Amino acid sequence: MAVVSQPFDRSATCSAPGARDMELGEFWEDDPWTIAFRHNLSGFERNRTYLNLGGRQFADISYLTGSDSDGDGRSVVAADFRCNGQMDLLVRQAGGEPLLLFENHFPPQNYLKVSLRGSKSNRLGIGSRITAVVGDRSLVRELYPTNTFHSQAASFVHFGLGGRDSVDKLIVRWPSGAKHELTEVAGNQHVVIDEASGAIETITPGRTIPTVRAR
Repeated sequence: MAVVSQPFDRSATCSAPGARDMELGEFWEDDPWTIAFRHNLSGFERNRTYLNLGGRQFADISYLTGSDSDGDGRSVVAADFRCNGQMDLLVRQAGGEPLLLFENHFPPQNYLKVSLRGSKSNRLGIGSRITAVVGDRSLVRELYPTNTFHSQAASFVHFGLGGRDSVDKLIVRWPSGAKHELTEVAGNQHVVIDEASGAIETITPGRTIPTVRAR
């Protein structure tokens, strides 16, 4: 526990408001600008992972998954690191602690990954809104790669399709104002959509399949 004096004037000096409880690790700091160099503020709180049960219901599965590390975790990036359609979690820690990769071993489900190739918009299509219509559901994603503590997510969006193996309609709204609608897009693949032509290209790691025109 840290107790920092106020105000933050360099010349301000304040006496501690009371006796410090040393067993709790309390300390008094007059200079807030140097607190990070003289004290470790990590409380070693264990990380948490929650499973969405549908709607607003979540279950805490931290202990079951082994992701409840007590390291000084500062950021987490979700990405398909094994290229199998399942999103894994990469946790970056501070203080020289190792990167932690938590592999997703839930039962495999159908998915669709979408990247963009902009022309009038920026090259990666950042800022685009992508909607996947699957039956009576509309799944909406915005392409804004997450930036956090010394970390950045990849510039693609991931749709979990559950038991459906295709997307009825894929709608891309580009920052330029252009709009593309692609129908009957097969799942379980990674596609790239081109802004200039409206074409869809299917890719696999290390190999590119020739471009085909979407229906």
